[in-house]
Amino acid sequence: MAKKTETTVENKLRALYDLQLIDSRIDEIKNLRGELPLEVEDLENEIAGLTTKIEKINAEIKESEHGIAEQKNTIESAKELHKKYEEKLKNVRNNREYNSIVKEQEFQELETQLAEKKIKEFKARIEQKQEILEQVSTTLEERNKHLEAKKGELDTILKETQKEEDLLQKKSQEFEKSIEERLINAYKRIRSSVKNGLAIVAIERGASGGSNFSIPPQVQLEIASRNKIITDEYSGRILVDADLAREEQDKIQKIIAG
Repeated sequence: MAKKTETTVENKLRALYDLQLIDSRIDEIKNLRGELPLEVEDLENEIAGLTTKIEKINAEIKESEHGIAEQKNTIESAKELHKKYEEKLKNVRNNREYNSIVKEQEFQELETQLAEKKIKEFKARIEQKQEILEQVSTTLEERNKHLEAKKGELDTILKETQKEEDLLQKKSQEFEKSIEERLINAYKRIRSSVKNGLAIVAIERGASGGSNFSIPPQVQLEIASRNKIITDEYSGRILVDADLAREEQDKIQKIIAG
C-alpha cells in the first residue's frame, strides 16, 4: 500500500512542485549575484593582459638600455683607437702612411657619430615606452581597485548565500532522483522555454500563476482533485491547486531554515 502512495499523481505533483520551489530559490540567489561573477572574470582577464603588456614594455626598455650600453662601449673603443692613431701620426714616415692613419681616425669618428645617433634613438624609444608604461600602469591600478571592489561585493553575497545554495543544490538533486525521468524531462523542457523558469505554477484567483488567462471552473476542479497532470493550454506550464502549493511552500521553507 505504501508503494502505491509513493506513485500517486498527487505525490508526483508535490515532488515536481518541491523541485520547482528549490530551483526557483537557486535562480533568485544567482540573480542576486547578477553579472558579478562575469565582471570579476572579465576584470581578471583584462588585468592579466595589462600585466603581460607591462612585462613586454619593461623588456623592451631593458633591451634599449642594453643597446645604449653597447653603443657607449663602441664610442669608448673608437676614442681609444683614435688616440692610438694620434700617437702613430707622430711617427709617420711618408704621406701614404699618414693618409692611411687619418682615414682610420675618420672612420672611428664616424663610428662615434653613428653610435651617438643610435643612443639618441634608443633614448627616444625608452621615453616613448615609459610614457606608454605609465598609462598602462595607471590603467592596471584602476582595474585592480575595481576588481577588489567587485570581489568584495561577490564575496559578501557568497558568504550570505553559499550555505543555502549548497543545501538547495543537494536537495534539488535528491528531489530530481525521486521523480520519473519522463516528468523530469518535461519539467526541464518547460522550465527552459519560459522566461522566469517557472515550469509548475499554482492557480491564483482562477488563473494560472503569472498569467492573465483564466482557468475554466471544471478544469480547476480537475486540478484540485490531483488525479492527473494538467498543463495550461496557453503557457504549457504544469498546474497545481493553491492548497497543495501552500503546503509545499511551508515544507520547503522549513527545509531551507534547517
